[in-house]
Amino acid sequence: MVMVNPLSNALTTIYNNEARRHNQAIIIPGSKLVINVLKVMQKEGYIGEFEQIDDGRWSKVVVQLLGRVNKCGPVTPRYSLSYRDMISLPDHVRKYLPSKEIGIIIVSTSKGVMSHKLAAANRLGGVALGYVF
Repeated sequence: MVMVNPLSNALTTIYNNEARRHNQAIIIPGSKLVINVLKVMQKEGYIGEFEQIDDGRWSKVVVQLLGRVNKCGPVTPRYSLSYRDMISLPDHVRKYLPSKEIGIIIVSTSKGVMSHKLAAANRLGGVALGYVF
């Protein structure tokens, strides 16, 4: 099995399990980036607790779903966003969210992975990784 983009796979797995109204999702493989994105989603209230399980071959992540994710996915290609872009969200990134006030863009900054709202509050730029609403 060749995994081109583990983050895309993780977000798609969460979306598919939410659409089927499952209580949990199992993400294979888990990575540091996937864990950091899940922490942001948890902090924003989109998912519940999650646990990383290492079985020797693959790292698996079991995520408790709360039924609050309407849509999530990767931002491809990964756009660079400046501090000013975090406030206004340019059109090529805004197309991922239904409204300016609804949802978050998950960004990777020099201070770690966070939501675009927190990055704007900290006056940080970064790279857009994914979206959730």
